[in-house]
Amino acid sequence: MRKTSLHWSWRNPAAEKCYRTGVSLHSHTLYSEESLAFVPRYTAGLPIAAHAIAGQAERYKTLTGRDLDFSRAFWRPPLGPREAYDLETKQIEALGLDALVSLSDHDDIQAGSQLAVLEAHQPISVEWTIPFGPSFFHMGVHNLPAEHAPAIMTELESFTAQPVRSRFAELLAWLDGFGQTLIILNHPMWDEARIGVVEHAQLLGRVIERYGEHIHALELNGLRPWKENQRVIWLAEQSGHVLVSGGDRHGLEPNANLNLTNAQSFAEFVAEIRQDRISEVLFMPQYREPLKLRMIETMCDIVRDYPEFPIGRRRWNERVFYRQDDGVVRPLAAIWQRDEPWPVKWFLGGLRAIMSRQVRTALRLALADPQEAGL
Repeated sequence: MRKTSLHWSWRNPAAEKCYRTGVSLHSHTLYSEESLAFVPRYTAGLPIAAHAIAGQAERYKTLTGRDLDFSRAFWRPPLGPREAYDLETKQIEALGLDALVSLSDHDDIQAGSQLAVLEAHQPISVEWTIPFGPSFFHMGVHNLPAEHAPAIMTELESFTAQPVRSRFAELLAWLDGFGQTLIILNHPMWDEARIGVVEHAQLLGRVIERYGEHIHALELNGLRPWKENQRVIWLAEQSGHVLVSGGDRHGLEPNANLNLTNAQSFAEFVAEIRQDRISEVLFMPQYREPLKLRMIETMCDIVRDYPEFPIGRRRWNERVFYRQDDGVVRPLAAIWQRDEPWPVKWFLGGLRAIMSRQVRTALRLALADPQEAGL
């Protein structure tokens, strides 16, 4: 028997009152490498930002004879492990709940490992990249056994670098064998590789059919549209999987959904999902905001300066990197040693203007999606 219940904080402000603990799953820190390939897509509807991007791309092509390849650029989220943990904890404790926070960076376990030095029961988790045919999937693997975590991560990284289908089955079965580890298929309906909705659905079907017995839950993602999450709900009904939350936070906005539970430890929460197959998912008020606006605000978090941070990640251009033709990865601060080119300044100025209350209010109305109105 399985049961997933959905709660909406704006419809039932007291939904959490029957529970003891809030669980934050799928949250990123500075150890995640995030591609900037999405920038042209998300700025296309903003005239100032789109013009700045186009101007910079044209200037680059004039100088080099090549197109500006955003896939070679990447950024790291601004928050370190403790800062990310505190942000998620603060939101949960504001609800009057105890907090369990699982940070899961892309193919990296440093965040949880560092926190576990001070907090023995802090889960060590990762968002594992799984190449699959012409696309890829992301698996949230939460609460790895601390004594085996480095060795496990070595094996997972080896598979990501050189994927072999039979090895994937072995690794999933191995992870499933750790009774206190939770395996979640993150944002399963997202065609992140942009191979086509039908093609992605076919690959997803193969993953569920062949490996679903070792997957404990499917994720309702806090940074994906409700229409897409509805398809995940349908998929769970067909596959028999439990649904769990996954905020996918990258910037300063805390996770837009949480799990509610009476578990007192992460291991107890895992047992609730794996054995009892019960999940209570709470969507927070920020999930009602237009998704494009939330993504733009995350971009603002990327380009914001943080003078209180340690040296080396205070300025935005110290946290944004580019793989140059020689293969060396350099921060933009090292590439633009004097000042940013004027199109970049224009682009940044347009983003920072969004931080004002008046502009944000106008964008909220302009970017509202009628398909999300049901929320």
